[in-house]
Amino acid sequence: MLSMTGYGRGEYKQNGIELTVEIKTVNNRYLDAAVKCPKIFVAYEEVIRAKVREKLTRGHADVFVSLSDRREKAKTLYLDEAAAKSYVEAAAKLCSLFKGLENDFTVNALMRYPEVLKQEEAQGADGELLAALDSALQTALENLNAMRSKEGAKLKADMLSRMDVIKSLVDKISERAPMVAVEYRQRLEEKIKKYLEGVNPDEGKLLTEVALFADKSNIDEELTRLNSHIDQFKDICRADVVGRKLDFLVQEFNREANTICSKSNDLVITKCGLDLKNEIEKVREQVQNVE
Repeated sequence: MLSMTGYGRGEYKQNGIELTVEIKTVNNRYLDAAVKCPKIFVAYEEVIRAKVREKLTRGHADVFVSLSDRREKAKTLYLDEAAAKSYVEAAAKLCSLFKGLENDFTVNALMRYPEVLKQEEAQGADGELLAALDSALQTALENLNAMRSKEGAKLKADMLSRMDVIKSLVDKISERAPMVAVEYRQRLEEKIKKYLEGVNPDEGKLLTEVALFADKSNIDEELTRLNSHIDQFKDICRADVVGRKLDFLVQEFNREANTICSKSNDLVITKCGLDLKNEIEKVREQVQNVE
């Protein structure tokens, strides 16, 4: 089982290249990856997202890439002709507006403007940089999943312990349920004898009334399904990617617990049902953290 929250870091330091990849993940219904990287890697953002998708199925991931490249590289000068032309035309216009103003605009002066002459690297991300990125990214993902696995183990232990509590509540309700109809019949007989003193109640009608009550308040099916859900929950927890399955199963838990509470005509069962819903809600909150 994997948690959706985690952090992983990977570094590459070799031959003048210092590259770091950091990944932070949080809960999200679907998989979403945001990449923040130097301009030199912008063209490879989708490649980074693809590698993230290989390791994650749900959650929001923020990927941060930082680079320090101290290698000696060939550089080239880029001339922005449009910008240079604008400066030259502006100088000529100033001279025409202000007669007697000397136009001492020179090529050297023009070259000092950063918009006119830019120094650029001859190439974009080369093979060595891409290899460094891949190495740091893989390390970050491995460290991220190691942390998510550790956190997932804690979530699994917590949810399974709550399953034990839910099982004990279901057993308690199962023990109590058969007594509800019996006690209802006793109370009904006492009321009839109290209001109709000296008159024996019609046994057939009494049994019919008790049978109708027993059928209306019967929760055997709900208890059977809850026991089945508990077993399924434990089986699903043995896998790694279980979030969506557990999310659906918890909804089924809630449905059965709500039905038990609505059918209940007994204080003991109602109290157990409310405790049951409380435990199910705690499990639901934890499931939201599971991939």
